[in-house]
Amino acid sequence: MRLRENDDGGEKEEVVENDVTLAQNQWCPVVNAGFSSPKRLVVVGYALTTKKIKSFLQPKLEGLARNKGILFVAIDHNRPLSDQGPFDIVLHKLSGKEWRQVLEDYRQSHPEVTVLDPPDAIQHLRSRQYMLQAVADMNLCDSYGIVDVPRQLVIKREACAIPELVNQAGLTLPLVAKPLVADGSAKSHELSLAYEKFSLQKLEPPLVLQEFVNHGGVLFKVYIVGDAIKVVRRFSLPDVSKWELSKDAGIYNFPRVSCAAASADDADLDPTVAELPPRPLLEKLAKELRWRLGLRLFNLDIIREYGTRDHFYVIDINYFPGYGKMPEYEHIFTDFLLSLGQGKYKKKSG
Repeated sequence: MRLRENDDGGEKEEVVENDVTLAQNQWCPVVNAGFSSPKRLVVVGYALTTKKIKSFLQPKLEGLARNKGILFVAIDHNRPLSDQGPFDIVLHKLSGKEWRQVLEDYRQSHPEVTVLDPPDAIQHLRSRQYMLQAVADMNLCDSYGIVDVPRQLVIKREACAIPELVNQAGLTLPLVAKPLVADGSAKSHELSLAYEKFSLQKLEPPLVLQEFVNHGGVLFKVYIVGDAIKVVRRFSLPDVSKWELSKDAGIYNFPRVSCAAASADDADLDPTVAELPPRPLLEKLAKELRWRLGLRLFNLDIIREYGTRDHFYVIDINYFPGYGKMPEYEHIFTDFLLSLGQGKYKKKSG
């Protein structure tokens, strides 16, 4: 079986073959303070696109993993998954019905293996129609702040019907248009900003329209790796004034808005814009979403409504995002994998 899937840049998968057979209880020497001591190896089988392998499996990560007793092994897509390994963890970011079925069958026959993450749970995030529903259902509001989602409208019909549908839904311009399918391809990250109602007819369904919320041109990327949380600032779409809204017409297209090159962590920003969301609020949000989504590897795009200190909006959720852009990701990720592997062995011995 050979799978060809899209990742963040829309690149086609080139299978990386690696015929590795591992002993069931393999041990390896782990260097600690100049001494070698035997330690059980945590074996991580990975099924990733070539682009994802390059961005995620960087030399520093692999070196640190080896020192901690973690071995990354490429899954051979031309062989049955059950014939490979044995694995402690399967790490993947491929899509397609065939691959989902392979993983689901493997999970049923190998319950002792941790699959990051379950394919059905990931599938929930591939449609922006349902992506933010878990956040909306939480109605999170406490002393640290309010977490909302933008009002949105799903458009599946002809473009000519969009202005009337927007009227019926009572959405307020400007509107952000996003592709309905969030499959990790370059196209799925493209955005359009519509200032005027009748220009909406130029859009191409299926798509989601979200009310644009002024947020000082900065968004917060909240990376979640198990229980760990890391937040970075990224530049985003600029605010839209009432004057601009009255003068501008048409639709403005944007490529992927937030990326490593657009880091805002070292920028000279208004403190009210730059202030990170309260840590207790993010911990509560992440913990609840881990349970509701059934995922352990994802990130949130969060904005703060301009002029407020504690009103936040989650505008996107991504599975297995570009962790290579997250500061100190090598330590955070290897600690996470190690905790999963050690937890499994403790259960066995208990």
